[in-house]
Amino acid sequence: MKTLKSFWIIAISLFMFTACNDEEGNNETAKFAVPIVKTLSEIRNSISIESAQPTQSDGKIYVTQSLLFYVAQESGIHVFDNSNPQNPQNMIFINLEGVHDIAIKGNYLYADNFVDLVVFDISDLNNITLVRTVENVLEFYPAYPEEAEYYAYEDYPGVNEIMVGFRIEVRQKPNHDEMILANDAFSGLESSSGGAIGTGGSFAKFQINNNALYTVENFELNVFNISNPTQTFFDKSIYMTEWLGGGVFETLFKQKEFLFIGSTNGMYIVNAFDEFNPFFVSGFSHATACDPVVVHANTAYITVRGGSTCGAIEDQVNVIDITNIENPTLISTYLLSQPYGLGIRNNVLYVCADGNLNVFDATNSAELVLQNTYNDQVKDVIALDTHLIAVGTNKIVQYSYGANHTLEVISTVNF
Repeated sequence: MKTLKSFWIIAISLFMFTACNDEEGNNETAKFAVPIVKTLSEIRNSISIESAQPTQSDGKIYVTQSLLFYVAQESGIHVFDNSNPQNPQNMIFINLEGVHDIAIKGNYLYADNFVDLVVFDISDLNNITLVRTVENVLEFYPAYPEEAEYYAYEDYPGVNEIMVGFRIEVRQKPNHDEMILANDAFSGLESSSGGAIGTGGSFAKFQINNNALYTVENFELNVFNISNPTQTFFDKSIYMTEWLGGGVFETLFKQKEFLFIGSTNGMYIVNAFDEFNPFFVSGFSHATACDPVVVHANTAYITVRGGSTCGAIEDQVNVIDITNIENPTLISTYLLSQPYGLGIRNNVLYVCADGNLNVFDATNSAELVLQNTYNDQVKDVIALDTHLIAVGTNKIVQYSYGANHTLEVISTVNF
């Protein structure tokens, strides 16, 4: 089983230093991050198929054929009939507490459930069934609350338990000579599964390549064999720190036989022609930051976002020439405040930044030209041939393409 060993090494080290001493008279209080612990059996037994539900969780989007999926983080999967994008119908909710990403091939949906990979048969939407659970094959690190000043280290998972999150409690502040804020030590710990294959947004961490499913974790690429979906099994983990210099891997994009990994220190290219034996080809490095990547033809586009958990760097969009796949080179850089997800279609680049959806003419890779901006509070997009789909917190917006790089809202779903 993959464990939280690295988490607890940091925790023990930190709180041996900040533990309470025997001094008395300290009546000050502070905010403590208290772990929420659940048993694996409780998590696995809670999976259910329900009628359409509202959500209060941040989400990702995924599309396949006439279906649209809103992956509500650590809540579940909302399934929409999107055969008419002007009037999407919220149909079903897959209650899956540990979900962060999905991928679909044919009639099977693959998803993470904290440390498990689960497989659903979705051939009959009126009878979605769980057909496979591959246990203890994924890592999970709950997002540490930034407002916490201390960590309640006495609460930790036991045998067959995992930590699924944190709650904030106000407790008496420990006595010590020097305060160390817990969020400084834990800022790097963030929530970190034949037929038509669906499409995810630029923040996707799952990709399917023929009979292989790839999932990206902090420092490795997991490979699953899905040739028989009901017998899906874990094939191998490919540890990539020796390839990529130790950057934390964040996103996964596939074009043809290549995988493009967005990490905190750059974009890295992996040859997956042999689906079960992918290998490193090349990379493009930048200073530490958060960045998804999308690719079209011989050009890759990366958003680079600085910030408290991403590293200090100017916010920007990088355009990379990958004509020589073994030597990606920077073509141009466009400065853009707080860029997030992005998509590319027909030399038009769509970038979500600071809540806005920005539309660029990317005909000339050496000079992106901003054409239009829409203040629709979205964070990621999928640029389909037929229309554009964007996602924000508890919302999905669909647009039609217009002349002169314009977009027109054709439907909005608010949860």
